[in-house]
Amino acid sequence: MTMKNDHRQGDRSMSLASRALAMFGSALAAGTCAAQGTAYVSSEKDDALTLIDTKTLAVKGTIATCKRGRHIQRLPDGKLMVACTDSNAADVIDPATGKSVRRVPLGEEPEAFDLSPDGKTIYVSNEDEATASFVEAATGKVLQSIKVGQEPEGVKVSADGKTLYVTSEVASMVHVIDVATAKVVKNVKVGKRPRRMAITPDGKELWVTNELGSSVSIVSTADHSVIGEVKFTVKGARAEDISPVGITMTKDGKRAFVALGKANHVAFVDVPGRKVTDLVLVGKRAWNVTLDRAEQRLWVVNGLSDDVTVIDVADAKAVKSVPVGRVPYGVVIVE
Repeated sequence: MTMKNDHRQGDRSMSLASRALAMFGSALAAGTCAAQGTAYVSSEKDDALTLIDTKTLAVKGTIATCKRGRHIQRLPDGKLMVACTDSNAADVIDPATGKSVRRVPLGEEPEAFDLSPDGKTIYVSNEDEATASFVEAATGKVLQSIKVGQEPEGVKVSADGKTLYVTSEVASMVHVIDVATAKVVKNVKVGKRPRRMAITPDGKELWVTNELGSSVSIVSTADHSVIGEVKFTVKGARAEDISPVGITMTKDGKRAFVALGKANHVAFVDVPGRKVTDLVLVGKRAWNVTLDRAEQRLWVVNGLSDDVTVIDVADAKAVKSVPVGRVPYGVVIVE
């Protein structure tokens, strides 16, 4: 999504990420970056990843990367890939050394991506071009470019690798793409300004966050019809400030966690019951969420307070907020 006015902040004289880089850069350059037990947080303003120790919840360094890092994901081989919108590329980083190993061209204005199950193909949304691209991971060669709605954002591939889902913010649709033919087979009308998606572990439902709809649309993957909706309300928050974006689910598919944007909360959702069970206060503009491997802690990226809030899942309570780079976007945990 193109940067909104409420997403901008004045440059600080020296950002937290810059100070951390000065303190820890030499250690990382020497290859002493400990990958295990580290959370990696992308930053749109600092062109760096911030590293957080998952045990102590202390910042332990940064890694320089390409411009305007956004979506970040772990590759099948353990390396990290971060989409850099202003570099029109992805940076591939080896957590073991803390160094970039290669750049992969991703076309104009890449924001979100997903990977084929074998890791050989990157599926990426190109916002300005209104396309979804199939990119060969090894070479950066564009294999397919598919026209979709304006401002495509979220990208999610099915577990079997046969179906690709892409959200269009302007059209308020999810485009269903057959991977084998590289063709859109259905356009699904969902809520207003859909952003991110999660697929239930049984593969039967696609959950789509609607940023301007204060909701999640639930789509059947059998016939791609909308079969349900979860609406969000937060006491004291205006409806227009309840702006769901990031979503993740537990491995058993019983619980989902949804970042509610400018409402500054995360919703805990009972998936079978399709109802909110808890709301947890976090930082400003909760944007993306991820769980640790044990699903004991939820990590929430707060784009306007420049921090990450760690939540104890069992207690549904925030443990700590950790300052990171300016306008953080995504987080990946290496354990």
